[in-house]
Amino acid sequence: MDVFTINEVRKTFINGEVKEEILKGINLSLKGGELTALVGASGSGKSTLLTIAAGLQPASDGQVIFEGEDMITMSPEQIRKIRASKFGFIFQFAHLVPFLTVEEQLMLMLDVSESKLKKHEQKTEVNEILRLVGMDHRKNASPSSLSGGEKQRVAIARAIIHKPKVLFADEPTASLDSKRSKDIMLLIKNLTKTLNITTLMVTHDEEMLSYADHIIKMSDGQVL
Repeated sequence: MDVFTINEVRKTFINGEVKEEILKGINLSLKGGELTALVGASGSGKSTLLTIAAGLQPASDGQVIFEGEDMITMSPEQIRKIRASKFGFIFQFAHLVPFLTVEEQLMLMLDVSESKLKKHEQKTEVNEILRLVGMDHRKNASPSSLSGGEKQRVAIARAIIHKPKVLFADEPTASLDSKRSKDIMLLIKNLTKTLNITTLMVTHDEEMLSYADHIIKMSDGQVL
């Protein structure tokens, strides 16, 4: 079953008298338990498509259907609630809160997502997710004591702690060396399968494409 369906999505920017169409009628379907990679040159529209799908910016036209409802017609508050409770985000850099421990990073995310779990249940959930990403032994560590790969593992744990339906990954390995990149991609792929998440990833690194179930190449605002 499709979790996400993108129908004829267009994005146009107007700068004075200049009208630039960034996305030119994109159609895309995403299923649970699958990792889809968006690739293309800088300016191809892949990051714009990801941010529209994630509700971070509106489309100029078209439909973004999530769980049977069109996000284009939703209010900002409705979209905010979906992002907080049903979407997870991984970026190039981990962006961890410097004064919080690893455990506290995840507890904060549960608060943001308005988790219904009681405190002791939250701690149990945090321990389980940290075990899944191989960071349970570092739950009391501060971000400054973590390596780049460890920080990204914590960022991934934070992104999935609230059991999102969709995981958006924007260049998740760009700041890592080759070995750590492969480790992180294997982790993302395994979590996508294990937790039945719909993962949409933007990457420029062709070595990472072998981990994807689907590869979508974009050029000049269109799917090739």
